[in-house]
Amino acid sequence: MSSSLSDVTILVPGPIHPRVLARLGETFDLCRIERGDPALADAALRGKVRGIASLTAVNAAFIDAFPGLEIVANFGVGYDAIDARHAATRDVMVTNTPDVLTEEVADTAIALLLSTLRETTKAENWLRAGDWVAKGPYPLTRGTLRGRTVGIIGLGRIGKAIARRLEGFGVAIAYHNRSPVDDVAYAYHASPVDLAKAVDTIISVAPGGAATAGMVGTEFLAALGPDGVFINIGRGSTVNEEALAKALADGTILAAGLDVFSAEPKVPQGLLDAANATLFPHIGSASIHTRNAMADLCADNLVSWFSGKGPMTPVPETKAINRKR
Repeated sequence: MSSSLSDVTILVPGPIHPRVLARLGETFDLCRIERGDPALADAALRGKVRGIASLTAVNAAFIDAFPGLEIVANFGVGYDAIDARHAATRDVMVTNTPDVLTEEVADTAIALLLSTLRETTKAENWLRAGDWVAKGPYPLTRGTLRGRTVGIIGLGRIGKAIARRLEGFGVAIAYHNRSPVDDVAYAYHASPVDLAKAVDTIISVAPGGAATAGMVGTEFLAALGPDGVFINIGRGSTVNEEALAKALADGTILAAGLDVFSAEPKVPQGLLDAANATLFPHIGSASIHTRNAMADLCADNLVSWFSGKGPMTPVPETKAINRKR
């Protein structure tokens, strides 16, 4: 361990993966506070913090509380809880953990899609409850992947990995992105609603933030139609959950599969009551293998930065910052 790195103070606000704590504790001067509240950091701590590793919100006020802050390393590929635009104005680098979770999340998306269509969770419960013996075979499912056209919202790393898997199922694929993607042959649609009109199945990998808040609402769900299936592996904030619960209850769409929710871990009662909703407790990247890889990349970004090598995975808002320590 470099003696210079051991003098660098890294702050962890709130909980984070234990491997991140172990890695940082071995290398840096590690400090922790209960949450991302600047009031919890005294003047001495504020003056010496140079890096933050976070799984929680890091807003502008929190960034501004640390005059020597150089980098915020986010644990996770989604970083909408970090005010990266403000960080850029402060010349503070922000990093995330892309790539290492891509394949795991894509696997989960396909598992959620198949479980939603073929009702695998309900079928297993049927068996475990003794209904196979008492009542006979599980009822035939209305849902099937056969003959479907699947639209993907957000054709980035994870969206492309999902599309590659879907190709093996022999389904037609279309997508919506902020702009067309050059290296794919899938049909492009200019808006989420346009995509919903053109397909009968949507997998959303859309990021959070103001631009996508409530994107999946009444108009979108009506466009998807009564044979429509909506899968969300992106961000819960993109869905008007009240509108989705109503659409499931009145048959506006056939079914939904959700791994993310707007106020996790709380799930709206309307979705809990929906027999045609398959609900996962945000397990997209939740394997030991993948979470360890994410933890290592989070820590490696800090080590690389303070070793003078620059960031490994900077987010777009701060990519132009070229400081090296």
